[in-house]
Amino acid sequence: MQTLRTPVLIVGATTGGLAAAIACARNGVRCILTEPTDWVGGQLTTQAVPPDENPWIEGSGPNAPAGFVGATAAYAQLRHEVREWYRTHRPLRPKVAAMPNLNPGAGWVSRLCAEPRVIEQVLRNTITRSSFACNIDLRTGLILFRAEHSDDRISCVIFRDARTNEDIAIEANLVLDATDLGDVLDLGSVESLIGAESQAVFGELHARTDLRQGQSHDERDQQAFSWCFAMEHRPEEDHTIDRPSGYDRWRTYVPEMAPPWTGPLMSWTVPSHDALKGRTLPMVPWPDEPEEGLLELWRYRRIVNRAAYLETHAAEYPDVCLVNWVQMDHWQHILLGVSDPQRANAYEAAREQSRCLLYWMQTEAPRHDGGTGYPGLRLRGDELGTHDGFAKAAYIREPRRLLARTMLTEAHVGTEQRKRDGRPNQNATPWGAGEPFPDSIAIGHYPIDLHPTAAGRNNVYVPACPFRIPLSSLVPVRVRNLIAAGKALGVSHVANGCTRLHPVEWAIGEAAGLLGAWCLTHGTEPFAVCENSEAVARLRSEAVGQGMPVSWPWES
Repeated sequence: MQTLRTPVLIVGATTGGLAAAIACARNGVRCILTEPTDWVGGQLTTQAVPPDENPWIEGSGPNAPAGFVGATAAYAQLRHEVREWYRTHRPLRPKVAAMPNLNPGAGWVSRLCAEPRVIEQVLRNTITRSSFACNIDLRTGLILFRAEHSDDRISCVIFRDARTNEDIAIEANLVLDATDLGDVLDLGSVESLIGAESQAVFGELHARTDLRQGQSHDERDQQAFSWCFAMEHRPEEDHTIDRPSGYDRWRTYVPEMAPPWTGPLMSWTVPSHDALKGRTLPMVPWPDEPEEGLLELWRYRRIVNRAAYLETHAAEYPDVCLVNWVQMDHWQHILLGVSDPQRANAYEAAREQSRCLLYWMQTEAPRHDGGTGYPGLRLRGDELGTHDGFAKAAYIREPRRLLARTMLTEAHVGTEQRKRDGRPNQNATPWGAGEPFPDSIAIGHYPIDLHPTAAGRNNVYVPACPFRIPLSSLVPVRVRNLIAAGKALGVSHVANGCTRLHPVEWAIGEAAGLLGAWCLTHGTEPFAVCENSEAVARLRSEAVGQGMPVSWPWES
């Protein structure tokens, strides 16, 4: 077995993992960055999810000075470089190319709906720049399967090379868990949480109140995951896939949820953000156009907009719709606290559900023009780096979560709870103001958005404050050389609903990378930094100097 040694090991080239590697490299610290697939970027790329962002992401937003961006400078630079890639490499109409806030796919879920293959190329270009390349050793195709630990430290992490089937051991001074499921926490026996907490645990307004007396958690209350896919529409052709083996079940399946579902899952009518109500979102695929003001699904996460291209080239760039809808949320199986074979079965079941959704759209879905089915829907795996049209990996919303020195909860981020509790400064923004942690190392904002779960809980969608992320939420209560670098930070089940989004995950990863580099440069450990107020102040100052905001403008 080959053994490698590195100052920092970052497990998972996810959105957070990439940001952590960039922070390490920027501060002159070498790292090994591992990834099980052959792409980097996590939810931005391998999982094929256009970024869900905040009102300040473009340098404008309520109650902030002009130019304030609600993300790190590195994340803002990524967004800029994606736009520049399109301006440089694609035959866009001059009016489109001149748009300062170019949205390549013109999807309405995000101000930057772009092709995952383009974002992956931009990210890879970023980490191979001469200024970074010498400090980032990217190793793709490495599958994590063991973490050795002793004396409150992760001593070695062992991977299997998917191409050679050989094992590789990596020893590191610091290990950063940037996996989507919190895999290092699990394999390293690091104290962590899975599922939903009872309201008695953190006193959260929207936590579970129906658990039996003495039950602190429901481990099956894990958010749905999804297997996304991309498709175009060729209205004069038939690209109907083979009938999936599980289709008969899914076509009539009515979820058993509390509050109740709106009817069959395979439908254009689904629960709204108010789970007691439903809403109908039809699909109006190219070449037809929806009525003005109609919210519909084709343009929800569209990543290629044919109308953006010169007429002489438009046929080369047909509309492509990225499908990540609640109809394909998979909650019938869970991913945490189960065996490897059970997890593999869960992934395959999610893919089957997505195939059934596609087949339903091709054959039985009510059409916007009164007909039935869109047989011209054609999978576009080239956009996702696959042959079958599906993303390289499942979109994971909820990981195993670190039991950290500070747990970020709804009491710190929830608009309704903070107003109810009389917390100060709640008129600062339309959503209130989050907890002003003195050790904050990053910021974020998104509603608390919890998808349905295996426990039968329907979605929860409630407002969240623009919040701070404390440094101590990245640091374990016991293990000395591990840092959370993504979704698996110390958050409650409820608060995870607003910390799992792209710019927040990036900010967490970048903060983790900075902390790791700081520790190695100053000969210290993460817990020691957390316990030293002077060190925290210096680290926060360094973060601001590197374009990483640690507070919101109205908080100063």
